[in-house]
Amino acid sequence: MDDIPRDQLTGALRRGAVKKHVAAIHVSGKLTLLQRRLSNVLLLNAYDTLMTRGVHRIDARTLCLMIGYNSNDMDTLKASLRGLAETVAEWDMLDEEGRQEWGVSSLLAYAKLKGGICEYAYSPALAQKLHDPKVFALINMNIQRRFSSGHALALYENCYRFVRTGSTGWWPIDLFRRLMGVGDSDYYETFKHLNAKIIKPAVEEVNRTSNIVVTPETRKMGRSVTEIRFLIRENPQLAILDLDDGEGVRKSPVYERLIRLGASDRLARQWIVEHGETVLTGKLDYVEGQGEVRNPVGYLTAALKGDYSAPKTVASPATSPEILVRAERLRRIQDVVAKRTPTQRDADRRLFHSRLEGAERNDFERFGWMSPLNAEAIRTFWEKIHPGLFEEEQ
Repeated sequence: MDDIPRDQLTGALRRGAVKKHVAAIHVSGKLTLLQRRLSNVLLLNAYDTLMTRGVHRIDARTLCLMIGYNSNDMDTLKASLRGLAETVAEWDMLDEEGRQEWGVSSLLAYAKLKGGICEYAYSPALAQKLHDPKVFALINMNIQRRFSSGHALALYENCYRFVRTGSTGWWPIDLFRRLMGVGDSDYYETFKHLNAKIIKPAVEEVNRTSNIVVTPETRKMGRSVTEIRFLIRENPQLAILDLDDGEGVRKSPVYERLIRLGASDRLARQWIVEHGETVLTGKLDYVEGQGEVRNPVGYLTAALKGDYSAPKTVASPATSPEILVRAERLRRIQDVVAKRTPTQRDADRRLFHSRLEGAERNDFERFGWMSPLNAEAIRTFWEKIHPGLFEEEQ
């Protein structure tokens, strides 16, 4: 499993150049596209606490949203989790002292669904490998959703970690077949079939869909193809997919306010993803309302960690009932959003954003949950998640 999700949810990861002696963890068996997406989201959810917690949890609804599966059919989710628990991950690499290390583990030590919560764990040895950013590519979740083929996603995952070096290096054909999930198929032992049904379609989809362009090359012994490698370069036309997970973070008013305040680009994007635009807007209003502050970024950091907020506005007699209702509605939405995890907030935004078009979509990208054009749709959305949230509205 040579994939570790991009830092769009934590801001904690940075990808270094992959050294040639660092081998990926390879996955035996056949993973479906749904299972590959699922494994990435589970790792994304657990990454920050991989080394400190033995058990990780995520609500099942959020999990389905994150993998692009909007069904209530829990049987399919159970089958995918079962497949991950039954799939073997194997690694063979050199440690820091140059000693060879081989290991094997199931992708998930266990998984269970109870009370709408998915609980799962990794084996300690695999968790240690998963937490090493040198071993895994940083997979952009927005790019991942664009794939329609599991073979194409597998090829992308195995190639992307070598984008800095420009080539995967030579893989024996039997290893490549395993990476593509067809190692147990007699049909694909013939390179003609492997090339026509797996390699060519996967290469075409990667080059059309992702932020890299791959070109296969082969080596022969006699008339038989024995090795394959992929040359890799960035795809300039789709490079924007590698930024901000397609959410237009740098275009948002909150991002601009954070930069003006003195936050770095990375910190601003991290805060927007972790806290959401609604929460940040309230905290920024509070900090800016304090007048001249010696260290505004440090003050905002404290405000985000503590219960700092701007005092509630007392409406004048001239304030209309509609404005009061709107203000109270926004306050309730802000409170609900603040209580949800970063993963849940990301899933909420994705789901609502996917339903919008045209001016409404642009307004939501700019203002988030405070979007004026989507006020009623936002109310309906949160009412379904939290029935009775607005029942006291006049």
